[in-house]
Amino acid sequence: MSIAVLSRKEKEKAIRRLLIQAPPGEFVNAFDDLCLLIRDEKLMYYQGECAGHQHCKKYSVPLCIDGNAVLLSHHNVVGDYRFFDYQSKLSFRFDLLQNQLKDIQSHGIIRNETEYLRTVVLCALKLYVNDHYPAGNCNVLRKSVKNKEFLIACIENHNYNSGDCWNGLWKSKWIFQINPFLTQVTGRIFVQAHFFKCVNLHVEISKDLKESLEVVNQAQLALNVSRLVEEQENRFQVAVLEELQELANEALRKILRRDLPVTRTLIDWQRVLSDLNLVMHPKLGYVIYSRSVLCNWII
Repeated sequence: MSIAVLSRKEKEKAIRRLLIQAPPGEFVNAFDDLCLLIRDEKLMYYQGECAGHQHCKKYSVPLCIDGNAVLLSHHNVVGDYRFFDYQSKLSFRFDLLQNQLKDIQSHGIIRNETEYLRTVVLCALKLYVNDHYPAGNCNVLRKSVKNKEFLIACIENHNYNSGDCWNGLWKSKWIFQINPFLTQVTGRIFVQAHFFKCVNLHVEISKDLKESLEVVNQAQLALNVSRLVEEQENRFQVAVLEELQELANEALRKILRRDLPVTRTLIDWQRVLSDLNLVMHPKLGYVIYSRSVLCNWII
């Protein structure tokens, strides 16, 4: 169906769905392409603002506020398309299309034991991220659910290389409750890659984890959380690389008509051709290849 014959509601739904599906790092490109089709600036901007907010939450878009990394997610949404940053104590809207903070407001936070622990966990997590990620960002958020305090540790690292037709994102989050003796850590690691040269290939891999940690004191808990994150993410990375290697080998075997030794060396096709003769089947008229000798025909 042509875009021109869609109703306004159908256009809104189609625009929002297409923008939300945009891979990490490609939201603005998808928006610009849709603008050429829709030709309705007001409609596109409104839908782009709504979908951009969803995109930020879904892919943990990183910002820098007062020199500190801030990761946007649904855990630090404070309503009405606003986000809150515990480091700067600011709430704001973020316009993804213009890459700009808007409607900035200052807020106070309660300086209690949970806030102190959040700061300690953030320091330990930064040490891990700086050692393992080339351009990683991390943040630690607080959340209260039914009078229970939770900390959410978030990590993000991306490499957007649209010039070479590929983009990649790694992100993870780790949630645990503030308990006196034992706490359960719930984690999720997510990787997405998009390759769009000659083909349009999307790869999404995720894993959910649950582990328990003893709570001795705040400093030890922060170190244990950082070690747990390092151990689980290293295991995940090794498993993904092994699975991709096996997938590549399996695909290669299926492409071939029969199993052949994989030497990963270039084939000298000139030598192969010089060693072959074209032979005409005397009855069927087929052209076949024979290695330097005339084979006996099997009727």
